[in-house]
Amino acid sequence: MIVIGSWGQLNVLEALAIYSIRMVRSSGYEAVSEEFLARRGSASSRSAGIGVKEVRMWAKRLPRGSSVIDLGCGPGFPLTVVLVDEGLHVFGVDAAPSFVAAFRRNLPDTPIICEAVQESRLFNRTFDAVLAWGLMFLLQEEDQHRLIQKFAEILVPGGRLLFTSSAKPGVWNDVMTGLESLSLGAERYGELLGAVGISVMDEYEDEGENHYFDAFKGRIEQENRALEAG
Repeated sequence: MIVIGSWGQLNVLEALAIYSIRMVRSSGYEAVSEEFLARRGSASSRSAGIGVKEVRMWAKRLPRGSSVIDLGCGPGFPLTVVLVDEGLHVFGVDAAPSFVAAFRRNLPDTPIICEAVQESRLFNRTFDAVLAWGLMFLLQEEDQHRLIQKFAEILVPGGRLLFTSSAKPGVWNDVMTGLESLSLGAERYGELLGAVGISVMDEYEDEGENHYFDAFKGRIEQENRALEAG
């Protein structure tokens, strides 16, 4: 028997099996968690990290106290903390144990579960908004389809959605993990979202060339009527 970190006493095969499962569920990020945390998971990245400006702009449009689930939240810095700072009721989900441990240190009062989004029950509740930054393209095509369906299931009517993926369809290797990434492209995402009752209101990019899909659960006509009434 050997001791593997915090896993307790495991034989080598058991340890390797658990390690392999964690790598798959975290899309390879558990293996590079130390490097990622050094680059993007520290307090120094809170205000200067890529995506902070865009997520804060989105969060400010949500009513204070709105419930938001951050899928693939990582260590909580630099993006989840933006949601917390804007007075939102935040929940986190991430499959990498190292990220979840860091999240609990960084945001001890914010609930988080260590689960892959493909398998998670997502706290068994609905939300006013969903953030999925840097997650969608890490998933296989079928899993992306299922996640879009989950968006529709967990969002309340009129609920907001913000996720990132390339506007152009394509396949590439993730910069940090080297694993394959896949974008279905803006046209296909629009079709899949529309099929489950979610409309894309806007698309934009940040300085890191991350492409944002800013959407809500409902039809554009409904949103226009709500804005006119407000």
